[in-house]
Amino acid sequence: MLSVLVALALIPLPGASVVLHERPADPVRLTAYGLGTQHAYLRGPAAFVRQRGASEVVVSPDGRRAAAVPAAYRGGHDTLVVTDRATGRSRRIRTVARPLMASYASWSRDGKKVLLTLEKKVSGKWRSIGYVTVDVAAGTSHTTVVAGADPAATFWWTPDGAVIAQRGGDAVVHRAGAKPKVLKGVGTLTGPDLFSPSGKRMTTWCPSRLAEHVCLVNPATGAIVSRSRLRPEAVVGWWNDSSLIAVVPYRNNYRLVVAGTSGSVERVLAEIPARTWRAELWLSFTRK
Repeated sequence: MLSVLVALALIPLPGASVVLHERPADPVRLTAYGLGTQHAYLRGPAAFVRQRGASEVVVSPDGRRAAAVPAAYRGGHDTLVVTDRATGRSRRIRTVARPLMASYASWSRDGKKVLLTLEKKVSGKWRSIGYVTVDVAAGTSHTTVVAGADPAATFWWTPDGAVIAQRGGDAVVHRAGAKPKVLKGVGTLTGPDLFSPSGKRMTTWCPSRLAEHVCLVNPATGAIVSRSRLRPEAVVGWWNDSSLIAVVPYRNNYRLVVAGTSGSVERVLAEIPARTWRAELWLSFTRK
């Protein structure tokens, strides 16, 4: 018991009233989190540090860089700020011009590009119209407008560098030089870390025809291969190929847990007060 207690680190999350339970052997590490678009925190050598002026921040797969989306336009443009975490040096890359917006940043698995969802305000509401890819080394961005894009869609990377987004109850894979591939009836994509480490499964919110909440889909075929008994508020990502990271209700509050894909809770990572969850807590893990 003593060795277990010694190995367990308690990591406070400033501004969130949350303490993360972390172990050295964990396959992933919490590297960023935030409350809505007003408070974003990035992990530093000793503690999490608030990123002033950023609405979101996400760490590259190798842990070397952080990509932040500023909360305001600069010079009439939305931008992406890429920072070397070792030196602190930053580079600002223009993405789109006002009145468009590019947000919901995610890194490609090779760490070379960042993907953002392109949005336009229509009748007072932001609607998705495509995506923006940022080449970090070149410091350039490229905008792709997707005909018939789901207004509520968010665009994410696939493990092999294609782009995937929901369209109604389907998922659509966009690959340069190829016709979009439609995965019919798979449900709604759960978020940025929706693919397992091996890339052989992806998580969706099950279609309404099914009783379960979380489905596991073969991304190559679009077949729903299994359904989980887990009933989470959010699927944060994958712990390993057989377990998920999720937020689940617990005694009028919430818990961040590791759960097997069948739905059984394997470990509690943190207790989350209801007020924190209502403040739109988001969490970003990086694989070790």
